[in-house]
Amino acid sequence: MASKTATAIESMSFETALSELEQIVSKLERGDVELEESIAIYERGAQLKAHCEARLKAAELKVEQIVQDSSGTPRTEPANLD
Repeated sequence: MASKTATAIESMSFETALSELEQIVSKLERGDVELEESIAIYERGAQLKAHCEARLKAAELKVEQIVQDSSGTPRTEPANLD
């Protein structure tokens, strides 16, 4: 089941993963879940956090990269990751 959960997270959009992570944080802060469930959702939250961070990093790389033009002046342009 763990690999199915990981696969499901990997296919999530950033917004979906962030929304679920916010729900988990809210549940944990309220303390209205039992210990075993708290541990399980904390672990899922950690996976969601890592997924969100990876999606953000990938987006940053796609948005821009710093390059120097022929005169040596730095500028930004869309990253070509293909």
